[in-house]
Amino acid sequence: MSDSAVDFDSAVVYAIPMRTRFRGITVREGLLLPGAAGWGEFCAFPEYDDREAAAWLATAVEQAAVGWPEPVRDRVPVNCIVPAVGPEQAHRIVAESGCRTAKVKVADHPDSLGEDLERVAAVRDALGPDGAVRVDANGLWDVDTAIDRIVRIDRAAGGLEYVEQPCRTIEELAAVRKRVDVRIAADESIRRAEDPLRVAVAGAADVAVLKCTPLGGVRRALEVADAAGLPCLVSSALETSVGLAAQVALAGALPHLDFACGLDTLSLLTGDVVTTPLRPVDGWLEVPRTPPAPDPELLERYRHPDAERTQWWLQRLARVRKLLP
Repeated sequence: MSDSAVDFDSAVVYAIPMRTRFRGITVREGLLLPGAAGWGEFCAFPEYDDREAAAWLATAVEQAAVGWPEPVRDRVPVNCIVPAVGPEQAHRIVAESGCRTAKVKVADHPDSLGEDLERVAAVRDALGPDGAVRVDANGLWDVDTAIDRIVRIDRAAGGLEYVEQPCRTIEELAAVRKRVDVRIAADESIRRAEDPLRVAVAGAADVAVLKCTPLGGVRRALEVADAAGLPCLVSSALETSVGLAAQVALAGALPHLDFACGLDTLSLLTGDVVTTPLRPVDGWLEVPRTPPAPDPELLERYRHPDAERTQWWLQRLARVRKLLP
């Protein structure tokens, strides 16, 4: 794949405030790139080094230069996302979402257990007995803490669908999986691995969470899904609708999709760059055939106001571009 079909000189750096703190950030930043097939998005989190960020840029290049493989389904189920908020707000988020599955952020700080228990109990109440509750610890627990917290949170939730990335390493996930009766899902262990195609997650997890943005594109993520040998679902990397479209395209192209996907992340942003955002209706998202184009007025509205920060992103783009295959 050549990046010559992408107009890097026309990159637009954006900044969109978050509705609530998520992953430790309050403003989502990135840049948008036009190309022969449409627009792509490069929004690797600032703490990622250039080597890791290169996969994010490869996803944008794939999207802008050639587009995606044909989907095998027209729509995908999604879960709503519940940040580290109080129980009343958590209940409201779920009740208003229209989704039958909710992913709840836990382990926001070392003493969060009491808050986590109240949050998941409120989510279960909002979903009712037939909804699915899953939690995400972002790899912040050690093995013993994970086992203790999973048992307690599973009880408070009236049964968990799975726990996403309770610990950081594959070895830790395997140790936890042997000692709990709840499914374990791997996320960071796959996408942040040196070679995601060679990560042996089958003994450490029951579910693979894929994010095509940090994996290098839809086609690359499909290869990772095949190599994982586990049921897969797709989750967002907190993009605008431009980048989110690639995640939905991956979910639409997976041969099998047994779980709702974590793609309702635009609810975490205060705005978007397209006139018709990729928001679910009654818990489902339509699969796009082509990348959505940003609206010029919205693009200007969310253009990054800080000249120094804009330059930081453009310099990062130039460096990371040199690392593309």
